[in-house]
Amino acid sequence: MLEPTLSVAVDGAVTFTYRVRNGSDEPVTLAFSTSQRVEVEVEAYEDDDLVWRFSDGRMFAQTLGEEEIGPGESFAETVTWDDPETGRYVAVASLAAADADAETRAAFEV
Repeated sequence: MLEPTLSVAVDGAVTFTYRVRNGSDEPVTLAFSTSQRVEVEVEAYEDDDLVWRFSDGRMFAQTLGEEEIGPGESFAETVTWDDPETGRYVAVASLAAADADAETRAAFEV
């Protein structure tokens, strides 16, 4: 059982730290088709319009990869939004793994 959390730090730029904890008694192996491990999307708080997506404009190596998370252990990744406009937002973070569903949300203000 994957338990996702998302913390948001605002200090000019916005830093998102996405963490997934393995709450089961067995190891979990996440399979990735590129070097991207996490996706973060930012939506306008009032109307859910997409404002920013981490992967937009980025290229990721087309290489297969795996991350194993042992029982009780966590996997974490940090991404940064460098030029946010003032406003209220909701960040939606998820794994870029094809075989895992661990989406989480966090509201924040710039």
